[in-house]
Amino acid sequence: MKELTSHQIRQMFLDFFAEKGHKVLPSASLIPVNDPTLLWINSGVATLKKYFDGTETPEVPRLTNSQKSIRTNDIENVGVTARHHTLFEMLGNFSIGDYFKEDAIAWAWEFLTDEQWLGLDPDRLYVTYYPEDTETKELWEQIENFDSSHIVPVEDNFWDIGAGPCGPDTEIFYDRGEAFNNLAEDDPENYPGGENERWLEIWNLVFSEFNHMPDDTYEPLPHKNVDTGMGLERITSVIQDTPTNFETDLFMPIIQHIQEISGVNYASAEDKQVSFKVIADHIRAVSFAVSDGALPSNEGRGYILRRLIRRSVMHGRRLGIMRPFLAELVPIVSEVMGAHYQELHDKVAFVQQVISNEEDRFHETIEGGENLLEDLIADLKAEGKQEIPGAKAFQLYDTFGFPLELTQELAQENGLTVDEAGFEEHMSEQRERARAARSDEQSMSIQSEILQEIDADFTFLGYEQIKANGTVTAIVVDDQRSNQLPPHSQGWVFFNRSPFYAESGGQVADQGGIFDGEDLFAEVLDVQKAPNGQNMHYLKTYEYPINVDQSYTLEVDGSARMRTRKNHTATHLLHQGLKTVLGEHANQAGSYVGPDRLRFDFSHFGKVTEEELSQIEAYVNFWIENSVPVNISEMPIDEAKASGAQALFGEKYGDIVRVVNIANESIELCGGTHVGNTNEIDTFKLLSESGIGAGIRRIEALTGQAAIDYYREQEAILHQAQEALKVSQADQMVGRIEQMHQEIKQLESQVESLNAKLIHVQEADLFAQVEQAGDFTYILAAVDNQNNDQLRNLGDTWREKAASNILVAVSNQGDKVGLLVFVDDDSVAKGVKAGDLIKPLAKLIGGGGGGRPQMAQAGGKNVAGIPQLMEEAGSIIQAILAPEAEATDTETESEEA
Repeated sequence: MKELTSHQIRQMFLDFFAEKGHKVLPSASLIPVNDPTLLWINSGVATLKKYFDGTETPEVPRLTNSQKSIRTNDIENVGVTARHHTLFEMLGNFSIGDYFKEDAIAWAWEFLTDEQWLGLDPDRLYVTYYPEDTETKELWEQIENFDSSHIVPVEDNFWDIGAGPCGPDTEIFYDRGEAFNNLAEDDPENYPGGENERWLEIWNLVFSEFNHMPDDTYEPLPHKNVDTGMGLERITSVIQDTPTNFETDLFMPIIQHIQEISGVNYASAEDKQVSFKVIADHIRAVSFAVSDGALPSNEGRGYILRRLIRRSVMHGRRLGIMRPFLAELVPIVSEVMGAHYQELHDKVAFVQQVISNEEDRFHETIEGGENLLEDLIADLKAEGKQEIPGAKAFQLYDTFGFPLELTQELAQENGLTVDEAGFEEHMSEQRERARAARSDEQSMSIQSEILQEIDADFTFLGYEQIKANGTVTAIVVDDQRSNQLPPHSQGWVFFNRSPFYAESGGQVADQGGIFDGEDLFAEVLDVQKAPNGQNMHYLKTYEYPINVDQSYTLEVDGSARMRTRKNHTATHLLHQGLKTVLGEHANQAGSYVGPDRLRFDFSHFGKVTEEELSQIEAYVNFWIENSVPVNISEMPIDEAKASGAQALFGEKYGDIVRVVNIANESIELCGGTHVGNTNEIDTFKLLSESGIGAGIRRIEALTGQAAIDYYREQEAILHQAQEALKVSQADQMVGRIEQMHQEIKQLESQVESLNAKLIHVQEADLFAQVEQAGDFTYILAAVDNQNNDQLRNLGDTWREKAASNILVAVSNQGDKVGLLVFVDDDSVAKGVKAGDLIKPLAKLIGGGGGGRPQMAQAGGKNVAGIPQLMEEAGSIIQAILAPEAEATDTETESEEA
């Protein structure tokens, strides 16, 4: 077997398929584009789905890539098993309606066994196939040097994710030998394809040949496809003959650096090897995800990143690393993989900054988690209990990042155990919530033969003109070809040329009409890209039909187009303004450019300050006021990138690209329509900034007449406010408002003073109504319009007078309720806690709360529940403080009955 590095294996794979006529695609971002079914890109085919379901047609039908991928459904097994990872690389070759089973199988065998390539021993290779797919079995048996006894039928070898393309697959396994045989000879899993350590799956070839229809029937695909995937980590472990993936050159440089930081030797670390593996795996995933624009947060992708960072920190502590250290590993990840993934190499400093910020923040919370665990252990010991509840262990895991094994270690040191079954139950519930949060949309569409077959020539004229003649080349109505779109109907119409812009790159489709002379034949409702790249127009006809081979005048709504152009150029300036003010990490994450407004989504740590927003708005308006030409040119993509041009989010680019250059300040690849000079935008008004997801912010803005109209509306509101405040000049409004605030504060102070006097008058009556619950006394006090500070003052007076053992004080506070429970020190010493009493009481006012044993506080929204609380509080307190007495009373009542 050859001695190869992981970098050589990756490059060798891409070179092999390039020689077979495949276009080598760069790895796409880990963040999916316009795909609500995925949290992360989780396979090589995930970025190519539109090609497989026929929505788009690639420039060439043969593609290959090494795609970085993240899967997070099984994080707990990372480091425990030999091959679970969060981030992994999937080597793949794909055929979109070109070659099929015969070539895919032959090439896989050639790459694996030929001495020019990987040169694996053919006798070590086994394959599985779908039993009904006899064609695949026969093709394998025809391969030279393949042992036909090494082919195994497996019922699960059928790739199907619901509606859309699907088909049988064949998997290739490498026999690692008897030394890895971890099962008994008669174990049902002891075969290639079973759950065992001996036969390692290294490559899966999927043959998409059916459409899974919505009614769960299967029809032959109009165009058959091949989708293959080979994990780089796995094949590297085979080539480098390592016991697990973690001993390969993809991980060992990281592990060696962790050794230096921790002073712990990996080889002799025994069970602590898991911590090395977890950290090495997680830092790779976090480094790549952050370089692609994901940021730590409390939801979605950001929550995954935060969880990975926190797990790494906790495993570092298991190795004795008590300081922040993860950022030190990022350059090592870049050294290992940055040669192929330039985006990581370019953003090392930024990734380190993000990780350092998050790690520092987490170190501040670790102490809180440890204190919580120590308090929990102390309480359990005091109660004579020997087990930490699963819910508490999960809370430590979910909130503070404590791995279960760390909680178990600390519990064991204190003579306790952990309820693992309860922990797993909560973990399963969390996984189920995560699954439920995913979109119900299926991963692919049903492949349509009709649109894919339309391959007529098309020329887009919209950059230079908004009115042109065009001849109808095809009509599709209800997914059927037609020679006519009848009057008063709707359908897709293809022209040989058109000035109408098809929706793409965030810019909406043009509006307008189809004319014959002066007569309006149809309204253009939508324009989209067809699979083969033409603009297809969704028309609504009126009195006349639209016919194939007939010529018409296509006219774009000029006013709407101009407003859209203004907004699109302003979007480019806004993007650069964000980078200038916030930093280079502020990358586009989606946009809307229409005639009405512009919307721009971007990656950023947190809320943009008012000062920063003002700077961003001023930046855009500066370039508008300076009347800068907007230069647009076409050039090879490599030349464009060398000039510093940025690729926009979600766009696909050919070899020749369109570059929009604004004063060498903003240079972007863009296929949209733009103004010729920035002064055409007139003005730019930023309306709002908000968070829409994990690490993603959104800005909405107006330009031109829409912005001017907005200013006029605000001016009218200003005049109304001026009249309401009764000031003659607008600049007097702030002073008048401040004066009113002072007057309101004075009135509120007077009200508080009167309320305090009122409750002082009521104290004697309140404290006289003492009730008994077993050995304890309590008082229920309901007062009107008292805030929590005043209720606390009432509690201070109650404590001074020693009026009872317990005080329950409740008050309406506008549309809310305040509830406080106080317990004296003697009762606390006997085990009575205010928090235990307040929880059932808070439910009656639609709220919740907690606090110290001596005092607990709750809030609620059900003001109408106060009378019920006063009525039922006595029985609730009786049940908690004197359950035996209550039971006796119940029995007596039963006997009397």
